[in-house]
Amino acid sequence: MITGELKSKIDRVWDAFWSGGISNPLEVIEQITYLLFVRRLDDIHTLAEKRARRIGGLEGAVFTESQEHLRWKNLKNLEPAQMHATVADEVFPFLRTLGGDGSTYSEHMRDARFTIPTPALLSRVVDMLDGIAMDDRDTNGDLYEYLLSKIASAGVNGQFRTPRHIIQLMVDMTAPRPDDEICDPACGTAGFLIAASEYIRHQHPEALLDATQRRHFHHSMFHGYDFDATMLRIGSMNMLLHGIEAPDIRYRDSLSEGASGDAEKYSLILANPPFAGSLDYESTAKDLQRIVKTKKTELLFMALFLKLLKPGGRAAVIVPDGVLFGSSKAHKDLRRALVEDQKLDAVVKLPSGVFRPYAGVSTAILFFTKTDSGGTDDVWFYDVQADGFSLDDKRNPVEANDLPDVLERWQSLAKPDSPERGRARTEQSFLVPKADIVAQGYDLSINRYKEIVHDEEEHRPPLEIIADIETLEAEISAGIAELKAMLS
Repeated sequence: MITGELKSKIDRVWDAFWSGGISNPLEVIEQITYLLFVRRLDDIHTLAEKRARRIGGLEGAVFTESQEHLRWKNLKNLEPAQMHATVADEVFPFLRTLGGDGSTYSEHMRDARFTIPTPALLSRVVDMLDGIAMDDRDTNGDLYEYLLSKIASAGVNGQFRTPRHIIQLMVDMTAPRPDDEICDPACGTAGFLIAASEYIRHQHPEALLDATQRRHFHHSMFHGYDFDATMLRIGSMNMLLHGIEAPDIRYRDSLSEGASGDAEKYSLILANPPFAGSLDYESTAKDLQRIVKTKKTELLFMALFLKLLKPGGRAAVIVPDGVLFGSSKAHKDLRRALVEDQKLDAVVKLPSGVFRPYAGVSTAILFFTKTDSGGTDDVWFYDVQADGFSLDDKRNPVEANDLPDVLERWQSLAKPDSPERGRARTEQSFLVPKADIVAQGYDLSINRYKEIVHDEEEHRPPLEIIADIETLEAEISAGIAELKAMLS
């Protein structure tokens, strides 16, 4: 997380846009993204030049000799009016045609639009961005995360952003492996994919030393779909700034197109899909309708996840509470399929304030493994009461935080002598046998299984309370009589 001087610099860039007439947070992010991208292209070209000086042959060059004036190091020294004209008339047309290397972020730049209105604002922003050190990959990533948080804090499109600590919990619990192919079919800013990549870097550093593994990490490990062109650009840039060279971030209307092209392709799905929406049967993919006949987006996304996963693949997805106990045939069919046909591993109930101030909806995280042959024996439930932040609209940091305990208890389940196996249903986490879930009609609401212990309270005898009241009344009467005597 960035702090101090760097954070202050980014805030000043943001303020410059607002005072310069661009107030839409997404547009601000987009324009900053383009400028960072131009700077990044110059860095890539500089690296290619350095490599050429060592071993000869200029490979991976971005600019031709006639395009030297488009490089960041030259642009930043131009007069404001000349810089503005060069960026508008030459840099952006150059960006839009920069798809030759096949990377998805270059693809998404094809319809890039330059909307910074004045030379003065552009010059000011370029100066500010140039003053930010971006040599370190972690700093790049944190800087971009901070920019994205501005979308949420500005109160616009906050639904795109799942709280980072919830993402981290889901990634830690699924423990991505170097050979995984990871997909988020509603990727937005690619937060899940970023967190998974950071997990691999820290937990499996050897994966980046082997050439084959390194290529897999940069070219075939991370996949994200979205149908919003702006989010695709932002997500791609987010991945680039976190050091992933060629992620597969692409346009796809997941529920309309279905998964016929990518069926059984991924080994891990991490997602917080949009829910509470409804589609027409006609506009919904037929292969998803065959899994679950419904118009509800949250159920269709669950069907999509099952379709996309390889046998043995695992998933951690956020769902609204209704998925856990909804009474429609589609709800019941889906839950039955998770329990009977696949292996449902866990239900982690989240407090309802997690997505505030944008939504107060109650949610849970479902963890399951695709087997197509069942395998559910016991399902682990955890009732999260606190996530480290207040559950009101302010979401201020607080001391109470169950998330480290969730992870510790989950990881202990792998041990034969795990204390989780003996926990009573009055505790915060416990196991529920499959037979109990079947008996409850596949209801996955934690309240269906949690036992509440009511503390026995002792009350004083009624006559004793009445005697106290009479004594009090007598004292009041005596006091009033004394007051009257003083006034007469």
